[in-house]
Amino acid sequence: MGQLCGRCMQLLRDFIGFVQRMSSDLVQGIKECLTLISNCSCLKQNSSKNRQLYKPILQPHERVTAQEFLQHIETDFEMSPLEKDPLEALRTLSFSENPGLQQSAALYYLHMSQHMNIPLPVEHLEPFYALLRSADLEVQQMSSLSLVNFLLEGNIDKELVVQMGLLEPILDLLESEDPTVQCNSCACIMTLAVSESNREAIGAARGVTPLLSLANSYDPRVQQNAVGAILNLTQSEKIQQVLCKEGALPVLALLLESPDSEVQYYSCAALSNVAANVQHHKVLLRPSDRFLLRTLISLLSSSVDKVSSQACVCLRNLATSVDIQAVMVAENVLPQLCSLLASGSEDVRRASIALLWILSQHPPNQDTLACAELLQSLGMLLAAHKTDPVIVGHTACIIKNLCLSKNRQRITESCCVEGLLQTMLLTDTQEDSLHYVTSCLAELAKQEGAMLHMVQWMDEPLTRCLVRLAGQLEHPEPSFHAAFIIQHMISHEKMMLLWKYHIEEIQAYLKNFLTHQEVRFQQLGISTLCRLQADPDFSLAFRKSQMAKLLDQVRQQTEETQELLRAAMCHEDS
Repeated sequence: MGQLCGRCMQLLRDFIGFVQRMSSDLVQGIKECLTLISNCSCLKQNSSKNRQLYKPILQPHERVTAQEFLQHIETDFEMSPLEKDPLEALRTLSFSENPGLQQSAALYYLHMSQHMNIPLPVEHLEPFYALLRSADLEVQQMSSLSLVNFLLEGNIDKELVVQMGLLEPILDLLESEDPTVQCNSCACIMTLAVSESNREAIGAARGVTPLLSLANSYDPRVQQNAVGAILNLTQSEKIQQVLCKEGALPVLALLLESPDSEVQYYSCAALSNVAANVQHHKVLLRPSDRFLLRTLISLLSSSVDKVSSQACVCLRNLATSVDIQAVMVAENVLPQLCSLLASGSEDVRRASIALLWILSQHPPNQDTLACAELLQSLGMLLAAHKTDPVIVGHTACIIKNLCLSKNRQRITESCCVEGLLQTMLLTDTQEDSLHYVTSCLAELAKQEGAMLHMVQWMDEPLTRCLVRLAGQLEHPEPSFHAAFIIQHMISHEKMMLLWKYHIEEIQAYLKNFLTHQEVRFQQLGISTLCRLQADPDFSLAFRKSQMAKLLDQVRQQTEETQELLRAAMCHEDS
């Protein structure tokens, strides 16, 4: 905690003598003393405009309290700012009708909020009610700022602030004509709205309407905090409905064009939260009105990463229908997304690839997306971020979706195939992204052109990786896909030479496939075994391992199953 400088200490000593004389100008003396202290650099307090105070009657107990409080500041403040005696004095000063005494309490709290890094006891919240309710502007400014400081530093429990009844005076301060008070009270609401219960309380107290009004403030500080508070409130579905009824969505959409990047980000994030609920799309996307989509697409090129990233998130939440996606594609969103894939920001890359994944799911978009520019960008993305599960998983899903397009030949000619094979080497078997990678490669393996390209890149490490994955039946999907790829590569001479180094491992997973409960595994195992038997080395190995006996068991089980099916069908016919 900071210390009072010598100049301020001398001022306080002079003032104690002044209080002891109890002249009729006590109140004015308090005002002048505190103004001088607040202007000193030791308290880091901005100067404020001096105003003449009226001279109210000073109650005897207030005189004593003021004297004792000043003595405490001079002697004990650094050691015990939160003890019981100063708390009682703060209560007396805070609830006084004398603005000068209230200012002394507000200044005390402000100094503590700027220098104290310990939790504020709950008892100290009670004086805030009176200070925030004060008719004195400087008391409002100092007390609201100190409350913001305590909240931001985590020195006050956010839910306790509302439980102690401080929400009402904070909301009242939103109606102030002073920009500083507006700014501080908006900041309080923004911080309090992090809590779910607080959001409900703010909504119930009709706190949305004044915030929406201040979102149009010409003061950039007020506007930032007001929109930031609205952003936190949009995490509540109930308040989303209130915002829609209050006409907030057009206001937030217009704020996307603000020159302030913080306001852009807050409003975009708030719209993203609202857009996550499909029920609000009708209000967000009015027929024949493309303003919101066009503005969001323009924000993709923002130089501020968090703005472009949030614009991607909002577009992704809105892209729930083919019609909306068609508008996005028509508004030339693809070149900007390709550019974002090369961003140095992880959030931007992940947000843009997630939006592309959504767009690639619908067949009408696939021919447009399967362009050389995007495929080149996807290949480079895989090469640069092989170990990022979000990037790898989404990219593999996009490529698989584009395999269904008329332009799927471009995938074969791109660097995507190599990128997928290389990521398979580095992806942990526990990752969901491995399932997407192997699924995509299995889909590509069905196409002869893509298969030839895959064989071109195959080497011993990749061969070993495929065989290992095929044998890991505890991960059934990657196992099946790896075995499927192996089966389709058998006819290529290069691959047969590579497979022969792993005869034992291949036999092992084939045995497991033949005895697997799922028919698709059995069928894949049988078809793979049939192809491999054409090779003398594999044929000899199979005979030594009694693979024929295992096949016979499968045949007998199949025949028994057929008999049961015939009996069931006959019974059904009768």
